[in-house]
Amino acid sequence: MTNSLDNLLAPTLRKSIEINLGKSTLNKIEQRLMERHGLGLVQAIKDFHKFDGVLREFFGAGADGLETKFLQNIIDLKQQKKAIDNWIIIKDQELAKVFLESFADEDKKAIIGSVLDTSLIIADILSVCNVPQTSGYRKINQLIDSGLLISNGYEIASDGKKIKKYESIFDNVKMDIEKNVVVVKVQLKKTSIQESVVLQVISN
Repeated sequence: MTNSLDNLLAPTLRKSIEINLGKSTLNKIEQRLMERHGLGLVQAIKDFHKFDGVLREFFGAGADGLETKFLQNIIDLKQQKKAIDNWIIIKDQELAKVFLESFADEDKKAIIGSVLDTSLIIADILSVCNVPQTSGYRKINQLIDSGLLISNGYEIASDGKKIKKYESIFDNVKMDIEKNVVVVKVQLKKTSIQESVVLQVISN
């Protein structure tokens, strides 16, 4: 299962890889990923060991330094290594925008708030937040797609079906503007860091 933090980082990581390696190298890597695993780059980043394996085919041991470089454009890795209470600083402005836009939307803010301390099925999230069903489903799916919400276990319905429960990937978020740049600090849940293949591979 894809870790939600990896899901959140994948699209931005793709952009960082293109900036660092150039389009033609990126295309060769994508081609090889498709040959070996039938995956595009973003999907492979979400299953990071596969991306890591192909990168090593091209760059050998140099892949370690490259992966660190890709990630340090997005989050502050120095801060990450000495992270106290699981805080990370997001440097990438597009990724920061995902957080900003989610918290600027009252419904999304309420949805995130409802699953900070507990995991709920979608019907319960809508009920707790008093959000209209149609737009509520759409906004919850947007939060899942962007990686801000993650599936965490199941509830068994009266007809015996399993219904997914969701929770947020973080405990706390702080947003500041420093020198006209939005700085987002995120306190991740311990499990989000432990289960992130991207962070585990890169920080080892």
